[in-house]
Amino acid sequence: MHVSDKDRELLAILSENARMPTATIARRLGLSRTTVQARIERLEREGVIAGYGVRLAESYEKGLVKAHVLITIAPRALSRVTPELSAIREIRTLHSVSGSFDLIAVVAAASISELDLLIDRIGEIDGVEKTLSSIILSTRIDR
Repeated sequence: MHVSDKDRELLAILSENARMPTATIARRLGLSRTTVQARIERLEREGVIAGYGVRLAESYEKGLVKAHVLITIAPRALSRVTPELSAIREIRTLHSVSGSFDLIAVVAAASISELDLLIDRIGEIDGVEKTLSSIILSTRIDR
């Protein structure tokens, strides 16, 4: 799959606002509207664009308590633990990592008490041996 510099610019614009009108994107890129539409369709067809999502307002996000939860799992428990973690809506992302922990979950809860319950819930999953949490105080860069 070939992604040109213009495609990368297009992807950056869509990352900012996937609902931006095609005509506006075309003006920003210096391309015709039909060319932009064709590029978007090609990027979707080739799987570069896998879907579109919702970016929450900063004012809403600021009201949430976010944390990194480092998780150690039992040997050969990953296939059992991952679906259970996936079912927890408060887990925003889950990463497999190298080092002394196996997974890092980025979680968001409405309050400290809900975060506490969430971390307990993660720790109670069969196959989870240990968790270590760090509350995110602020986000300095978010791309």
